[in-house]
Amino acid sequence: MALAAAPTSTKLYFPLALLACFILLAQASSHGFTADLIHRDSPLSPLYNSSMSHLDRLHNAFRRSVTRVHHFIKPTMTSLSSSLAAPNIQSIIIPSAGEYLMNVSIGTPPVEVLGIADTGSDLIWTQCKPCKQCFNQNPTLFDPKKSSTYHSIPCQSSSCTYLEEAACGTLINGDHDTCEYSYRYGDRSFTRGTLALETLTFGSASGRPTLLPKVVFGCGHENGGTFDESGSGLIGLGGGPLSLVSQLMKLTNGGKFSYCLLPTANTAASKISFGSAGIVSGSGAVSTPLVAKNPDTFYYLTLEAISVGEKRLAYKTKSPDCEEAAVAANEGNIIIDSGTTLTLLPPGFHDDLVSALETAINAERVSDPRGILSLCFKSKSDDIGVPVITAHFSGGADVKLQALNTFARMDDDMICFTMIPSSDVAIFGNLAQMNFLVGYDLEERSVSFKPTDCTKH
Repeated sequence: MALAAAPTSTKLYFPLALLACFILLAQASSHGFTADLIHRDSPLSPLYNSSMSHLDRLHNAFRRSVTRVHHFIKPTMTSLSSSLAAPNIQSIIIPSAGEYLMNVSIGTPPVEVLGIADTGSDLIWTQCKPCKQCFNQNPTLFDPKKSSTYHSIPCQSSSCTYLEEAACGTLINGDHDTCEYSYRYGDRSFTRGTLALETLTFGSASGRPTLLPKVVFGCGHENGGTFDESGSGLIGLGGGPLSLVSQLMKLTNGGKFSYCLLPTANTAASKISFGSAGIVSGSGAVSTPLVAKNPDTFYYLTLEAISVGEKRLAYKTKSPDCEEAAVAANEGNIIIDSGTTLTLLPPGFHDDLVSALETAINAERVSDPRGILSLCFKSKSDDIGVPVITAHFSGGADVKLQALNTFARMDDDMICFTMIPSSDVAIFGNLAQMNFLVGYDLEERSVSFKPTDCTKH
């Protein structure tokens, strides 16, 4: 089935990192659709806090980048028949990094739901009646009995087998043939319920909405964790087969999407495109293989080196015996993530970058009083002579980062390097992706970068 040709709009709210809150205003066609991405801290955002300064927002975003690491712990899916002790955590808890709020409608007639959109997981789910254990939510609770398009999925179906562990359930309605799931996240949030098919509706100002029928989702009857009452569930945007991205991409020309992120000080909307509208090509575009690894939720690339000016530093990490070892040949050694603000690198490799930058930049080094960023310089001027920093990805994809991609002003007289050390996971964050058209081709298994003035894209 193709998407409806009529122009459509839908809202995605992204409360995380610097991509924290965006509204997607989607214009659909048979060739895919393009959408606006509005930053959570933009005056256009419903979550805009006028009492916060730009520096306050940056500090909060950087702290969320550190928290975001926990979302790259592989989610655990267990059988409903197991003795899984669920934490009794109730709202309101401020969502951490890795959380978006996405406004769509589900069922027939459609019921508006607001779900956290998470690039670090795959399952789409919303809280459902009957609700045995639920967190407080402002949106209407979805009642599957009132939807004419709701169909539970048999436990023998392929969709049920995509879950690492699922059960032929009796927990909810006594139907032994229904696929029931239990899904726990790295931050101990969880959902349990029935796997089902349902129609998702993306609203339209023109009155002609886009309908996506037979979307696999979880109807959650027991849920808890770090969920805000403004939301009603979670929408997985990862690379696995149950994610919204994977299901949507099948309808939009082979799994292509791209985005162009504006510099953080810009209050206009960034863009994201799906289907053939998401192809990145032409002069200046470079591509690197998308590496298949477990779990397939995450988007893995291979970073071979980073150059500071003409000085090339080979990517390295610590081997099991704690000795430094070059691992450029280790495929899939970094995750590209639009939801993490900072770039996270192995400590030893990060130390090499810091040393090279300290030599190249003629400014007084100072400490970040908040203890988040490891390399800061004292300067009231934005021009401290930052050299071009080039990320060398496999396949000859050299991504030349400008100063706005690698340094940020943190105080009136302090500028800091926006790459930090991490022993847990390496992430190519969204500051490094600003003013690039970044394209994902899930069919060809590649990610492309094209230097772009995103204000004109």
